[in-house]
Amino acid sequence: MQLSVIIVNYNVCFFLEQCLATVEAAGEALEMEVIVVDNASTDGSMEYLPAKFPRVQFIRNAGNQGFAKANNQALQIACGQYLLLLNPDTLVTEKAFRTSIAFFESHPDAGAIGMRMFDGRGHFLPESKRGFPTSMNAFFRLSGLSTIFPRSSFFSGYYQGHLSAETVQEVEVLAGAYMMLRREVFEKIGPLDERFFMYGEDIDWSYRILSGGYINYYLPNPGIIHFKGESSSKDPSYIRHFYRAMQLFVEKHYGKHSRLWQLMLQQAINMRMLMARAGIHKGLLKKGVARKIREEVMQWTLVGDADSIKEVLDGLPEGTVKAALPVPGDQRPSVDGLQQQAAYGLVICAGMRFPMSAALDYLRRLSGGMPVRFHCMGTGSMVGSDDRNSSGHAIGLKREPVV
Repeated sequence: MQLSVIIVNYNVCFFLEQCLATVEAAGEALEMEVIVVDNASTDGSMEYLPAKFPRVQFIRNAGNQGFAKANNQALQIACGQYLLLLNPDTLVTEKAFRTSIAFFESHPDAGAIGMRMFDGRGHFLPESKRGFPTSMNAFFRLSGLSTIFPRSSFFSGYYQGHLSAETVQEVEVLAGAYMMLRREVFEKIGPLDERFFMYGEDIDWSYRILSGGYINYYLPNPGIIHFKGESSSKDPSYIRHFYRAMQLFVEKHYGKHSRLWQLMLQQAINMRMLMARAGIHKGLLKKGVARKIREEVMQWTLVGDADSIKEVLDGLPEGTVKAALPVPGDQRPSVDGLQQQAAYGLVICAGMRFPMSAALDYLRRLSGGMPVRFHCMGTGSMVGSDDRNSSGHAIGLKREPVV
């Protein structure tokens, strides 16, 4: 077995449906297994998805075990020479897996590989490559100085802003949304630390991979889409998990440093957690505005594979489609004129004649002025995210919208 793809699901049924469709397309030329661990979802995921993806192994937990523990369940039974942790709110391009494996084969020093990520509007996600949350990195990030000086090696060490996103890079931390490693590396460093309920486990694993004598590599191409924030919630409990994970990492790996050093970092984390909690109300207001805009989107423009477009046409209510623009062959559809249609939504329909790589290329050429959804051939939904800091949106075709 060449590759084991491991995905943890928690109440993101339609996002996982789209993700699995792209995973199967990317793994066509590989000996691959896909393992989904469901953390007691209540959105019908386990009633809907197993029949649509019979080759996927589904593990159902009776309760929410957290990200690290659920991944470890799958890692214990995975058979692949390479192991990939993948978030359910991602869309992978058809060459992503083969490109990663080929890089491993040509770079024996590679312990783990991450991929450049784009959000649902085509914007680069800086967490694709990160540095460790040292006291300086954490302080500059939490104080906002890294945002003011995004390309500084001194101020933007956490997001490695001085390293080009366009070229292969050796980095300290890879994102758990797409993190592939060799089996022998996993056997040497061990499973994820289950004290990290969610968040931070990828930082901890990255640290242990480097400590084991390997290198973490960031690959700029072919890239993936990550609807950031969809596989987690924005309520206070998740904010607490995130910042507690940072504290746990400091205590675990930087315990030999001075207590003053640790105290400064932990106080900065505590301050940021209070700020994040206070910002929830602002986020809810912003989400309310986004929902109002979404409710006003009464018509969609469909672009991409003709057969995939037909599935959406057959699934959406009559009168909700403004235009259908099938793309012949592998031609690139024009974005001219679409930028003036911000009052309308765009559905990018992937399929045989318009694969996910073409869909990502098209997304990156848009200005981001309209809601964008994705539909993969053979699925019964379309998904997207209008704001990287709020939850995404999924619509079941011939079903009621799911928010």
